[in-house]
Amino acid sequence: MLDSIQLKFTGRAKLWPSEMTVQEVRLCGLLLQEHFGEVVEKVGTELLRSGALNLRALAHQTGIQLDLVKKSLCVLAQHGMCVFGPGRRGPGGPVEYTVNSERILYMLRYPRYIYTAKSLYGDTGELVIEEILQRGQMTMSSTVKTVADRLTHSMEDGQSMEYSEVITAFTRLVETHFLQRCPLMDSAGAAGRTSSAVSESPAPAAAPPTQPDSYPDCYKVPQIHLTGRGKRRRSSEDGDADERGAKKAKVDSAAVCGDEGIYWQVNFERFHLHFRHQAIISAVASKLDQTSSEIVRTMLRLSEVTTPANATYTQALSANEIFRALPASYNIGRPILDQYLTLLVDDPMEFVSKTGDSGGGMYVVNLHRALANLARVTLESVVQERFGSRSARIFRLLLRKRHLEQKQVEDFAMIPAKEAKDMLYTLLSENLVQLQEIPKTPDYAPSRTFYLYTVNQLPTARLLLQNCYKAVGNLIERRLFETKENKRHLEKSQRIEAILASLQASGADAAQLTEVEEMITPPERQQLEALRHHINKLDSSENQVDETIFLLESYVSSTSSSR
Repeated sequence: MLDSIQLKFTGRAKLWPSEMTVQEVRLCGLLLQEHFGEVVEKVGTELLRSGALNLRALAHQTGIQLDLVKKSLCVLAQHGMCVFGPGRRGPGGPVEYTVNSERILYMLRYPRYIYTAKSLYGDTGELVIEEILQRGQMTMSSTVKTVADRLTHSMEDGQSMEYSEVITAFTRLVETHFLQRCPLMDSAGAAGRTSSAVSESPAPAAAPPTQPDSYPDCYKVPQIHLTGRGKRRRSSEDGDADERGAKKAKVDSAAVCGDEGIYWQVNFERFHLHFRHQAIISAVASKLDQTSSEIVRTMLRLSEVTTPANATYTQALSANEIFRALPASYNIGRPILDQYLTLLVDDPMEFVSKTGDSGGGMYVVNLHRALANLARVTLESVVQERFGSRSARIFRLLLRKRHLEQKQVEDFAMIPAKEAKDMLYTLLSENLVQLQEIPKTPDYAPSRTFYLYTVNQLPTARLLLQNCYKAVGNLIERRLFETKENKRHLEKSQRIEAILASLQASGADAAQLTEVEEMITPPERQQLEALRHHINKLDSSENQVDETIFLLESYVSSTSSSR
């Protein structure tokens, strides 16, 4: 496995500790602990705090055995959360490791990735994405076999899933860029395959690996020689023999599948592009109507593969192209389409812009403007929920008027002077509103200085983003605490469920099943139900906060790239 990690580059742009906040480091540590355990969490957190470290320094600073540090780095590298390369001493020095915090934070979004795959490609697509997320990287043949076995196990007796159906779903995910190959390192890097990736040996003088999208065969599906059906899980009586047989079969089949050394990973940027488009479509439907949102959906669908992830606008599309691509079920005529496009262009939200007159008019979706509007609405909603509708009115007024004196705020918002003053100071103390001084004279005398209140949307969005990181961290800590406090009841419930499943498989009668079910007393059952309800609420809250995090991150990233 070490050699394969040496050959494959799975990381993205590095985020150094100086760019990370305390809340981000805390959240990354909690996610690592929840998914990989305490040892990996200690290694990852130390790299987040200290930056690039070599193996010896990392083992010394964490106080963990060298062998465990190596295994932890293997886990992080396998999931694309750790990159390595020449250190401070240059190519002749020891290899240094850096953690990609952005990739760690993506773990918060795993349920959303899986649900999206299910909604687009059904149960097969869901399991393909789930398996690759769990293992970081997988070959196509291994994924197909695992998914087919899982689907077969969930089917009724006598039914099974064919490998060809899973291959079709896998191919569709690749064609729509939700999956991509893990690019190999260049020849200089590949020359280091004989030395372990997790070692103290000098790093090879290799140029940084290319990004996945620039890899020439990034979305090329190999021709694999795999026929057959999924197999059901074997019973526990002959588990050892079956395990040996499965290992032997795996070794034998690996040589004839035809995709050896070709590993696949989830293309997170493509999922994020889909999430961003869905948010824009929902906003258009809410602001205008369903027909307008379907026109915008068609424009985004036509340009989703050709538009870069950090683009400010989509590719320009003519009205003729949009009309031909509209589904016939919408029953939208050409004159009606032109009216809707004019309505979208004239709307103050500026989701759609007109760039030319050829082909009946050239139109683009203004992605940056759309994200800015979505972020603004999110900020207004947060202020309203925390401080009330009057404070939200003041906040909304400052966003539109840019700079206002206190007296102007009172007049425009139609709020009494004392209340407006209290609300402004409250928002100012929370850093949601800024105060700008404009002196008439160089001495900054208060009587000769204008004091203007303003809202800077980008810094405010960054502040709210940090609050969201803190909120998600608190939710995860609470969930871990609840699970730990009720560990005994959960383990007992799992044991009884396992016994019931075994009895049902062996054809036990209803009396035996009832007797086993009564091993959990009514108070314990009630406590378990309350715990499950509480855990479900915490999980739902995490997903909702993550939607806000995604919108704010997209807005901040779009603003940085558009400058």
